[in-house]
Amino acid sequence: MKLPSLRARIQTWWHNRLPRRDTLTLTQRNVYILPTRPGWMLALTLLLLLVASINYQLNLGYLLTFLLAGSAVVGMYVCHGNLRGITLHLNPPDPVHASQATVLEIRLTSERKSMRYGIGMGVIGADLAHAPLAWTDVPAQASTTLQVSWPVPGRGLHALPPLNALTLFPLGTFRVWAVWRPAATVLVYPEPESHPPPLPPGEPQAGSSGSARVQSTGEFDGVRAYRRGDPIKAVVWKKAAQAFAAGRDELVSRDALSTQRQQLWLDHAQCGHSGLEARLSRLTAWVLMADRLGLDYGLRVPGREIAPDQGPAHRARCLEALALC
Repeated sequence: MKLPSLRARIQTWWHNRLPRRDTLTLTQRNVYILPTRPGWMLALTLLLLLVASINYQLNLGYLLTFLLAGSAVVGMYVCHGNLRGITLHLNPPDPVHASQATVLEIRLTSERKSMRYGIGMGVIGADLAHAPLAWTDVPAQASTTLQVSWPVPGRGLHALPPLNALTLFPLGTFRVWAVWRPAATVLVYPEPESHPPPLPPGEPQAGSSGSARVQSTGEFDGVRAYRRGDPIKAVVWKKAAQAFAAGRDELVSRDALSTQRQQLWLDHAQCGHSGLEARLSRLTAWVLMADRLGLDYGLRVPGREIAPDQGPAHRARCLEALALC
């Protein structure tokens, strides 16, 4: 077994033993300390200075050696105390689309009367090029907010990875860190198709003539001239923009009676793709398009049907159904 693989397995076993919680107070029981590479070099330098001072009976050499050693010991104590006592709290992350990075907002609170310097947070095992460490100072008897990015692996409901809180203050000769496993999860929506086709035709309701449909522009057919008192959301702004560009001052509104005779359904079985992920990507793009146009739309996916509606809450329900499909 290769050493990196063994190390990763031991690290995973250790992390799995830690309880998941969204609030963690750092104490002596969960804060660890080890010398850094500069710290080991300092220790080697002190050893050489001590041997040379003993060999040549240099009193000033003894003074320099023990002065540096005392500074390193004091730095170890200050470094450990700089992280110990901080309370970490994670705010629930907002849903994101696949191929995006979720932002983890962490609040650091300190009850100590002195300021804490150089506190870093990061995702354990993440590529530093895509998820770099975030650094901040924590004011005395106050709190500050830190944001850590994490590239999500794909659509679905994911548990958050272990996070690392660390500090090198004041000398950089010791590394003090703590491992934190948040209990929160992040919901990842499918990635929307970059160039989706127009919305599908509306399905006629029972007892209607079925004359209303969706045109290739993605707008419902059956509009009329704007009348005073029409709600703003009923104005077809896309057609109004085209009229303004042509030099005409024409506003049109959706015909409410025509809209009541049909329903827009976004159906998983009628996406035109054979692959599951491609269908979900197209449905995601259609949901965002219909929401942007202010249309009532329903969603059909395997095992679930969401009735036509509109608004942010309805959009979130549809995207969640696509993420968990």
